[in-house]
Amino acid sequence: MKITEEEALHYHEYPTPGKIDVLPSKAYATSYDLSLAYSPGVAFPCEAIREKEENVWKYTGKGNLVAVISNGTAVLGLGNIGASASKPVMEGKAFLFKVFAGINAFDIELDTTDVDEFVKAVKAMSPTFGGINLEDIKALECFEIEERLKKECDIPVMHDDQHGTAIIVAAGMLNALELQGKEIGNVRMVVNGAGAAAVACTRLLISLGMKRENIVMCDSKGVITRSRGGLNPQKLEFATEREIRELAEAMVDADVFLGLSVADVLTPEMLKSMAENPIVFALANPDPEISYDLATASRPDLIFATGRSDLPNQLNNLLGFPYIFRGALDCHATDINEDMKHAAVRAIADLAKQPVPERVKEAYGRKDLSYGPLYILPTPFDPRLLTYVAPAVAKAAEASGVARNPIKDMAAYAKHLEEMMHHENEVFHCVAGNKKCCSC
Repeated sequence: MKITEEEALHYHEYPTPGKIDVLPSKAYATSYDLSLAYSPGVAFPCEAIREKEENVWKYTGKGNLVAVISNGTAVLGLGNIGASASKPVMEGKAFLFKVFAGINAFDIELDTTDVDEFVKAVKAMSPTFGGINLEDIKALECFEIEERLKKECDIPVMHDDQHGTAIIVAAGMLNALELQGKEIGNVRMVVNGAGAAAVACTRLLISLGMKRENIVMCDSKGVITRSRGGLNPQKLEFATEREIRELAEAMVDADVFLGLSVADVLTPEMLKSMAENPIVFALANPDPEISYDLATASRPDLIFATGRSDLPNQLNNLLGFPYIFRGALDCHATDINEDMKHAAVRAIADLAKQPVPERVKEAYGRKDLSYGPLYILPTPFDPRLLTYVAPAVAKAAEASGVARNPIKDMAAYAKHLEEMMHHENEVFHCVAGNKKCCSC
């Protein structure tokens, strides 16, 4: 599907500019309605919240509201384009929160590259929201910003470029390893790229059982080794003791290649030097580290994944972030912690092993959608993601002690989610049938 500039600009301009809107959720047809909504009726919930602050979740929209916040310094595929130019992307993220998980979201673009100013601004506005999704902030600043906000705010804060990517990569990796007959604790992995996403992916895989000593990370200068000077803390964390310098050397006998870098850095010769039944996640966008045709021709025994929707095994953050925040919001979580990330990983991975509904196959024009080398993850439009991932995240939040409002009946909660979204009629049929509907 080729999108032209003219089509994209027309889509964003008409019938009204932008992709999101604000609609009232209460009646407003009479003067009585308005008296309840504002003066004098609004004073009663204000007093209730002043007396007991947790009532804010009961009487306002805080519990279903996420802030999508960026300064536009690292927009995917575009780079440092600034706050205003990043707004269409942030509106798009807010749009996806609403369409796929029923979450209201405000996009907020901060015109600052100063870490202290950024943190101060977000912390000051945090009482408005039930969660904060940080987006497209360049490294190294993104690490400090997220770390500080997680400590200073009492609501979930997640930098999706880091952790959303990591969760989907980890889910795909668990299934790919299983299909290739490999144990996560024994495999050797090469990571090409050392930015925020690469660091977060590697950390999460280690927390799931991959051994740090079996990992080699490369950047634009080659292999990151202990003997190299001037390494930032994140690169030093993954510096290897091995006496190798080039990507080609690192690839010899490797089981896994994880690319979060640039196009065409991986060669057929490198693939041929890998261990039997290799796994290659080539996630550079829009063009991967090696093309699909070249990779599969070089190694017929590999499992290959990219970020592209036109190829098998798309690794897409859309599989995770709407449902992770849905679960976190609904139990009033104070954090999105490692236990919750692990729960999301396993829920997404497990869903791929379930029989795929016929309606999903029809939407993609593929009858071969079943767990295997060409289907290691669910498709982004699988409506079951909501009822698999959100409850798993909420349950993990309770078990790890960060849920202020634990969900007592998970089966009833899953049913509520399904009814709330009307996903078959409003999301799935709208997208699959390319039709207009009230929610999209």
